[in-house]
Amino acid sequence: MNKYYLGVDLGSTTSKAVIINDQDEIIGRGITNTRANYSVAADIAREEAIYNARFSILKKILEKDMELNPEYRKYISDLESVFQYEQFKVRIDKLGEELLKTCNSYLTGEKRELMLENLRNIRKVIKPKIKHAYIFGDLGSKNQFFRDIVSELYNEEVNKLDNSLFEPLMTIWDKSISPAENQAVEFNFFELVQKAMEVLREKYENLPENMDDESVNFDAEINLLKGKFYHVSDSLREHIHKIAQLEFNITNMTGTGYGRALLPFPQECIRSEILCHAFGAHAIFPETRTVLDIGGQDTKAIQVDKYGLVTSFQMNDRCAAGCGRYLGYIADELSISLNELGPMAMQAEKEVTICSTCTVFAGAELRELTNLGERREDILGGLHKAIIMRAMSLIARSGGVFNEFTFTGGVARNQAVIKYLTQLVKENYGEHIKINIHTDSIFMGALGGAMFARRNINADLPNAKKTKEMA
Repeated sequence: MNKYYLGVDLGSTTSKAVIINDQDEIIGRGITNTRANYSVAADIAREEAIYNARFSILKKILEKDMELNPEYRKYISDLESVFQYEQFKVRIDKLGEELLKTCNSYLTGEKRELMLENLRNIRKVIKPKIKHAYIFGDLGSKNQFFRDIVSELYNEEVNKLDNSLFEPLMTIWDKSISPAENQAVEFNFFELVQKAMEVLREKYENLPENMDDESVNFDAEINLLKGKFYHVSDSLREHIHKIAQLEFNITNMTGTGYGRALLPFPQECIRSEILCHAFGAHAIFPETRTVLDIGGQDTKAIQVDKYGLVTSFQMNDRCAAGCGRYLGYIADELSISLNELGPMAMQAEKEVTICSTCTVFAGAELRELTNLGERREDILGGLHKAIIMRAMSLIARSGGVFNEFTFTGGVARNQAVIKYLTQLVKENYGEHIKINIHTDSIFMGALGGAMFARRNINADLPNAKKTKEMA
């Protein structure tokens, strides 16, 4: 029986889970927003990692077949995307119910009826768009959060309505999204994969004959599947059924992250997030000696040895300034999604000086600068640079940058943060420094946890004083 090892990183804003095998290969990843309910978030992330692991094992089993038959690879990729859509569909229905419930609870009379009508209309528009993005687009591969996907479309539709409807509809959203997002939903893998196969059958049967149709991204593999769909489906069905029935033996597990004390793990299975991020980053980039982790609640500058163990560190553990929650607050102030912050900051023509990166004063300063006529893009450019300058101070106090530098955490997905980090590291430590940013940067803590679980080793932080920065 194969042995698998689980790492769960229960962060303040996102929860991640990683499953590895005996060869330290990542075979499963799961991620969700944490928000208010830590235990539910950890369960969701773990289940998502197991679902992802089933598809990874399926691909590994069929590796040689997929080399000979590229349409197999396309079919399995499509199957996983549609499987994710089937999960998404259940969640968006639950969100719809929560929105109506909130509306009925807080509003009365004609205003309530007006809001209910608009909510139903918004839902009618959003659902087909999401379905198309999963089935015909590449939304499934982007690893976006449920909240962010729906928020962008919801905001888009609300902004088309009369200005008087904006505030009540956004208030209803704010009160509804967390309860809907934090509901644990039990999915039966076999049932969902069967539904996904049926949706794929409809997709390929109904593909337009005109290969120039702009609503579908055609490629050679889709063209192959269009003619061979039934053969491919029948050939892979037995393998898919076996994977659906596979039992996962989690031999050992490790919990880490901001909320690790809330995980239902034995105390010996809990590790510091500093240790885990360092271990995970070193596993992917063995020459790493300096790690910067910007998470939801704190920033950590870490020095590691040749084994990936921590030799020194500095962190701001008293304030979320310049971290994921701060960026989330800025996005809310601007009524945009978190995913839009980076691209908008990348359009800056200058970096406006930001006096404070304190969350408490951020909104007031943002409004003041806007009133003074500064462009939002330039304000965000200055804000992103200020975040990195704050991080650079921690890096210097931890010992500077040596050999390879690895950036981890959810904020490593933000293009503007990467831009200013690269610029300032090169300016301060030289052009020769290699900067590593991996597609799995947000999973480094969970990966390190899984690797600790596989090795079952004891490690602790060095007796270094932590920097306690005040906002």
